[in-house]
Amino acid sequence: MLAYLLRRLITSLIVVFGVSIGIFILLHAVYPSPARYVLGLRATQLDVDVWNKQNGYADPAITQYLRYMGHLLTGNLGFSYVENQSVWDLLKERTPRSVWLSGISLVFAILIAIPLGIFQAVKRNTVGDNVATSLAFITYSMPSFFLGLILIQVFAFSFPILGFEASQSNNVFVIMGDWKDMTLPVATLTLVSVAAYSRYMRSASMDVLAQDYIKVARAKGLPERLVMGRHLVRNASLPMVTLIGLSLPLLLAGNLITESLFNYPGLGLLFFTSLNKVDYPVMLAYTLAGAVLVVVGNLIADIALTVADPRIRLA
Repeated sequence: MLAYLLRRLITSLIVVFGVSIGIFILLHAVYPSPARYVLGLRATQLDVDVWNKQNGYADPAITQYLRYMGHLLTGNLGFSYVENQSVWDLLKERTPRSVWLSGISLVFAILIAIPLGIFQAVKRNTVGDNVATSLAFITYSMPSFFLGLILIQVFAFSFPILGFEASQSNNVFVIMGDWKDMTLPVATLTLVSVAAYSRYMRSASMDVLAQDYIKVARAKGLPERLVMGRHLVRNASLPMVTLIGLSLPLLLAGNLITESLFNYPGLGLLFFTSLNKVDYPVMLAYTLAGAVLVVVGNLIADIALTVADPRIRLA
């Protein structure tokens, strides 16, 4: 077990290192220097050259990358020229808001999708299954920004029950209690995730229901609730662990759209602003964070599957 986890950890570190190189090269190719955006369009080429030299952007790309990695290892993510603040402080300030929004949406999505997927598998081809499948396909194929706009139109304008803008508080506990303004952002992220999770859970449950041990359990006269609880739910939920782990970066990307739509001051809105204003250090930090979340999500999923199913350790 320990050897397996150590091997996966080393592999993850190598992947993160490789991804950091790729991200730096791509961003450097698109935005070799933010000087023009910092100094303004009226800045002369001499001003740009002086600024690049003073801030290290005139150095070779390999030198810039090594310097960036050196700063990264010491916790220095750079300085935001737009926000006039260190990137680390910006991330520290906004991460709790995005974590709460993503976390509560993920919990709601799991609590809804797993029972719904099992219900669809057990009652497959019935009216309930067909209705749930149709709604899932509609929601899954709908862009999250369009779904959010529909929710705003219905519940904020046509029937003014909820707010059209997310909470602007800096206090996470205040945000958690502001259900009127946070319901629509949470619902937008939740509905998109439920559509994907329920379809996946339905497919996994149908595969488990076709297994011989389910038929034997029913033939022995085991009550249906025990068949569902002991055999179906546990075995059908194993593939969901991987899907949920891979959803961590997707939630971060989803926050970009949802936070921008509802003007929620989290990481997604920060990246959207930095993208429009070419805030190079923030873009680099956010993109690298997304890549790290992909690796961490895979690692967490592998560890969870290893604990749930010891046979994986032998692979």
